[in-house]
Amino acid sequence: MATKYEVVVVIVPFPAQGHLNQLLHFSSLISSYKNIQVHYVSTKIHTRQAKIRAHGLVNPSSSSNNIIHFHEFSTPSFPSPPPNPNSNIKFPSHLQPSFESSYHLRNPVASLLRYLSSIARRVVVVHDSLMAYVVQDFTSLPNVESYNFHSVSAFTIFLFLWESMGKPFPIEAEILDNLPSLEGCFTSEFMDFMASQRKYSKSDSGFIYNTSRVIEGKFMNLLEKEPIKRNKTQWAIGPFNPMKIINKTSTNNYLSIDHHHHHRHKCLLWLDKQSPKSALFISFGTTTSLKDEQIEELCIGLEKSGIKFIWALRDADKGDIFSGEMRKIELPKGYEERIKNKGIIVRDWAPQLEILGHLSIGAFISHCGWNSCMESLSMGVPIIAWPMHSDQPRNSILITKFLKVGINIFNNWERSRNEVVKSNIIEHVIVTIMLNNIEGNEIRRRAAELGVAIRRSVVEGGVTRKELDSFIAHITR
Repeated sequence: MATKYEVVVVIVPFPAQGHLNQLLHFSSLISSYKNIQVHYVSTKIHTRQAKIRAHGLVNPSSSSNNIIHFHEFSTPSFPSPPPNPNSNIKFPSHLQPSFESSYHLRNPVASLLRYLSSIARRVVVVHDSLMAYVVQDFTSLPNVESYNFHSVSAFTIFLFLWESMGKPFPIEAEILDNLPSLEGCFTSEFMDFMASQRKYSKSDSGFIYNTSRVIEGKFMNLLEKEPIKRNKTQWAIGPFNPMKIINKTSTNNYLSIDHHHHHRHKCLLWLDKQSPKSALFISFGTTTSLKDEQIEELCIGLEKSGIKFIWALRDADKGDIFSGEMRKIELPKGYEERIKNKGIIVRDWAPQLEILGHLSIGAFISHCGWNSCMESLSMGVPIIAWPMHSDQPRNSILITKFLKVGINIFNNWERSRNEVVKSNIIEHVIVTIMLNNIEGNEIRRRAAELGVAIRRSVVEGGVTRKELDSFIAHITR
């Protein structure tokens, strides 16, 4: 390997599904530019996890021009306990050992950077904001620069920085009205973990966001103000998820994905038979486990609403998703038989992007993790927001109050986060958003319009595409 590469990009994701996924799609975007070599770095377990769950990547090992080089570093094993659906704080504290195991990547990453810096003109590190500790040694190499990737919304990260810096300038009162506090969002261990990462990101050259100015222009502008900006450059280049939809009017109303590699999932075949915008998709992401009582209320609410649905029903991920058995979530006796013609329960990995991109989907009951928000927004699908922890309560405010493309299941998340949401409330929000009443029509119309605007923003000449081009121009300068 004597050739001097021009620019090599090293991507360092945080080892949790929502983070692995965003940066894998970002790797794919970058590797479509000529003459840039992309390296994706994680543990053996987490690299494998990212690859087998990737939907919509043409083939994770060969994108149109370049190949993504995967580095699968071995790290010591860590405890991987099952999630506790009954815990007081819904944050996945059972993942903490796997988060902390990421510290072991510091030395292998440092060696990789040293090697790459010797064969390339420039090495560009893009690290998850929670992996600043791992990449810290880049500062000793003259031709390596680093960019901090925030995996959350501009809204959430702005408020977090603004509050933690002691509210350095006034902002509109409306932004703070009924804003949920961070109480109950994180464990104290994780807050400490985040704080310890922040002190290593002082030398980063800029920030990258998986969001679009079409969605969050107002909050990107707030992030550009000093002292929040800290003199760094920022790029909003989301959605990272692919958005090519084959003609939404033909029967092929799904994403153009490399179909030679997988048969269409049975839930997509089922969706093909439903009428446009008639079905609901339900998924609570990879870090939430519902209590049995809550599952039961959701079952009743769905059934009473009479709306067709696809429910991705899984327990939260363990730190090592390949270890041991997963809890099979039991539904009330006889339920699956009764709803046979109404709904479909998916217990394996659901192709969420293709489901949301399907013509028959009318709305999404979501925990409002940022991947799910971005995928839903880019497909023009309205959201029934049911946040659980982390950035989700605040994302739900962005979706319902600022973008007005959804309904919140909680009037006040902080007050009612530990209560079981009753079936009549669930039924009510489903009916509001799915059936033709004035409020639902408005929300659906705005969601569809925003979807179109987002899809326009990523094609040649669009605002997001220009920003991605500007980032590429900057790192290849």
